[in-house]
Amino acid sequence: MLIKKIVFAAAMLAPAMALGEAAAHLDHAGTDIHNDASLQRGARNFVNYCLGCHSAQYVRWNRVAADLGIGEAELERNLMFTGGKSYDTIKSAMPRAQATEWFGVAPPDLSLIARSRGTDYIYTFLRTFYADPSRPAGVNNLVLPNTAMPHVLADLQGVQTPRVELVTREGATEEHIVGLTGGSPGTLSGEEYDEFVRDTVNFLDYIGEPVKAKRQSMGVWVVLFLLVFWLFTYLLKKEYWKDIH
Repeated sequence: MLIKKIVFAAAMLAPAMALGEAAAHLDHAGTDIHNDASLQRGARNFVNYCLGCHSAQYVRWNRVAADLGIGEAELERNLMFTGGKSYDTIKSAMPRAQATEWFGVAPPDLSLIARSRGTDYIYTFLRTFYADPSRPAGVNNLVLPNTAMPHVLADLQGVQTPRVELVTREGATEEHIVGLTGGSPGTLSGEEYDEFVRDTVNFLDYIGEPVKAKRQSMGVWVVLFLLVFWLFTYLLKKEYWKDIH
């Protein structure tokens, strides 16, 4: 019984250790869900580059419009390319069966991707595609090796090439990727592409919890109220017990 518990604990701990090791190599996204301009740009990026395959089916268009200060006419003209009504949820135009046939796996819904993976993970993932002729899409990724996702932002970033070193382990020599270098250029500079990705990740962070910004701002007032309430409670206690002590 003890051995089973040890094996179970090791099995549960291994993914956490692997995640911790991977997280150490992630770049900081630096997102800010209070920046409406960034969120609006991120919504544009999401619709133009992500919505073709991915959905965000737990978020409604009109909620996004209200939170980001977008009018309904502007919403339908500039963001709702898949049609529908403003109260509909954000769904991909590509049928799930067709996407699975093309990529070998159904593209995941992105409503909660920022909460499940973290913004640093997504930010680094979108910046670390590299050329790999052995893959069906011709690219691979440092954060998610052998990903089925093509580099949909290749026209913006370009296609990077890996820097490889030979590493000998236990008598066997193997190639180890130590970094990426610029290959074919894209239409954006490195700084512009990083900002593009940051805005996109910022939007994904927002849709993961649309009430997050309001909750954070309200939390400050709640804490202040509790501090003032504690002060009055303390003074009341001192007044009540002063003749006893």
